[in-house]
Amino acid sequence: MPPAAAEPLTPERILETTEEVLRRFGPAKATVVDVARALGVSHGSVYRHFPSKAALREAVTERWLTKSVVVLEEIASAPGGTAPSKLESWLEALFEAKRRKAGADPELFATYTVLLAENSGVVDQHLSELIDQLARIIADGVAAGSLSAPDVPAAARAVFDATGRFHDPQYAADWLSPSIVTEFEAVTALVIRGLRA
Repeated sequence: MPPAAAEPLTPERILETTEEVLRRFGPAKATVVDVARALGVSHGSVYRHFPSKAALREAVTERWLTKSVVVLEEIASAPGGTAPSKLESWLEALFEAKRRKAGADPELFATYTVLLAENSGVVDQHLSELIDQLARIIADGVAAGSLSAPDVPAAARAVFDATGRFHDPQYAADWLSPSIVTEFEAVTALVIRGLRA
């Protein structure tokens, strides 16, 4: 049902509606016309905010990825707490966010997997932000003497890569395994033990 005409057309409203359209039709069949129809506006109105279908899909992908970065940034920036405990909390929050997205809305998660492949620039920026957060946690631990890493950026990248099975969408099917939490805890403990000073 189209929203009330009096409601202003904003980029945020377009992105929310685009998510609904992608969920309904999938990335291959969803069009800007479908988004405009769901909003009750002309497709030209959508193009005034997003100049192309690719730009719209990129913005939706970026919006989706940004949601997880905000929660993780709160953990990375939180005052107090030890670096090892922050690192454990950060890895757990990343894993839980990915599992929740895959389990709660599998259609949209599958759609985003396709969109992620299309928008490598957005994905690269997202991965850089995540690795930067890890680097800050590790650097804080090195400064406090609780972690040891001669090359903090390399250590952050290694931690991210070592835990990939628990956040990379290509492993989403594994996240349904009854033993996945135990496996996650074992890898996380090993990684943190390896970084302890």
